[in-house]
Amino acid sequence: MSRVCELTGKGPMTGNTVSHANNKSRRRFLPNLNEVTLISDVLGQSFKLRVSAAGLRSVDHRGGLDAYLAKARDEDLSPAALKIKKEIAKAQAGA
Repeated sequence: MSRVCELTGKGPMTGNTVSHANNKSRRRFLPNLNEVTLISDVLGQSFKLRVSAAGLRSVDHRGGLDAYLAKARDEDLSPAALKIKKEIAKAQAGA
């Protein structure tokens, strides 16, 4: 399982661990990923996604999963999230 947020595309970054003696060794900064269940109001269905804490705050800020996915870029979304986005768009077009 990759360490990438399914909504924001945020993944691991690299940097240095710097000791008190200023010795530098490489390290990885991993995103704070959580397995969450998000509910789509349009579809009336819940979806399990692996989302970063920052991504979860963004979903809340935009007003839910449907509103977030409507404005999200397709390049950032995982295939599962892209499928949800297309289902929501299809349901909204039919309503």
